[in-house]
Amino acid sequence: MIDLRFLRENPEAVRASQRARGEDPALVDALLEADAARRAAVLTADNLRAEHKAMGKVIGKASKEERPALLAAASDMSAKVKEAEVAQNAADADLDAAARAISNVVQEGAPAGGEDDYVVLETVGTPPEFDFEPKDHLELGESLKLIDMERGAKVSGSRFYFLTGYGALLQMGLLQLAAQKAVAHGFTMMIPPVLVRPEIMAGTGFLGQHAAEVYHLEEDDLYLVGTSEVPLAGYHSEEILDLSAGAKRYAGWSSCFRREAGSYGKDTRGIIRVHQFDKVEMFVYTVPEQADAEHLRLLAWEREMLAAIDVPYRVIDVAAGDLGSSAARKFDCEAWVPTQQTYRELTSTSNCTTFQARRLSVRYRDENGKPQTAATLNGTLATTRWIVAILENHQQADGSVRVPEALVPFVGTDVLKP
Repeated sequence: MIDLRFLRENPEAVRASQRARGEDPALVDALLEADAARRAAVLTADNLRAEHKAMGKVIGKASKEERPALLAAASDMSAKVKEAEVAQNAADADLDAAARAISNVVQEGAPAGGEDDYVVLETVGTPPEFDFEPKDHLELGESLKLIDMERGAKVSGSRFYFLTGYGALLQMGLLQLAAQKAVAHGFTMMIPPVLVRPEIMAGTGFLGQHAAEVYHLEEDDLYLVGTSEVPLAGYHSEEILDLSAGAKRYAGWSSCFRREAGSYGKDTRGIIRVHQFDKVEMFVYTVPEQADAEHLRLLAWEREMLAAIDVPYRVIDVAAGDLGSSAARKFDCEAWVPTQQTYRELTSTSNCTTFQARRLSVRYRDENGKPQTAATLNGTLATTRWIVAILENHQQADGSVRVPEALVPFVGTDVLKP
């Protein structure tokens, strides 16, 4: 939820943000109107309550003859107060709905445009050149008995899979390495719940434009998370944090679930776009003034993990129209996939500024002891999709795959052989 004070003082900046995202700038005017209506409703209710209270004092001092008329007037005033309070509650609800319709304000410097309008910030490593016809990750995964899509579909349907043998160890190794690096950088490891209440899912911004991607258990009114960002964002909801010693950093290890409702026909082969995967996600609470610097730190830690698996990748500055509703700025790291001759996303880190924390009422005390809204950030440290980049970039002519040195202790071998 955006800052209403910022909206009142900078309405054109919010309109520009909406246009950069490809969203409706008229929503800004609707929110301004709802804000004005709510403030008017509050003023009316406050004035009537004050008048009603003053009448009570007059009644207390009135004579016996004066009291009946005063009591009748007080009763009428009481009814007006109740009507005003109903109107105020309705104005509150209208304001909340109008505020939730507007995405976070895009940070200055983020590229305008849609999915294809990203800016490449840096390219790291050189795509491998093979003197043989490279296999894609699924052909390698099946020949090495790492991935079983056929039985995944038999058990659960399309876009499900089994990781088997060294495939399971490879994923566990990736996540364990990510966990170790997170702890070394001061993160507290967390294994969060993967079912959350509606107010937590809504608070992180995933029930807006991403609602179609979320699994909902209607009978329990709980949502399966698509990232541990969601429960970690809710971890400190309705709390005032002590950030005097610096940011609070958490790393969540969880299974993640996505309906992939809008991806019919896309990436149907293999494990690039699936309904369930595992991930280690970094999540940070900090003061707003430190959010930009923290964002760069998260990106640096992601790059450290990518260096550990030794794959070529590039860093992109994601365009405004491709940002999630909560993100003001996002950097992706995309690894080279040889058989597709393109880069595919492995990590993403977003600066959500105060947007999520305002919805979830996460605050901290400033140097004067006054509660202020915190900033939140998130970033991927490892996920199942990384297996795609590892298999394809480290494959050899005989159909085997070299295991990155950092993962050998977890996998138990340095080469995966047919």
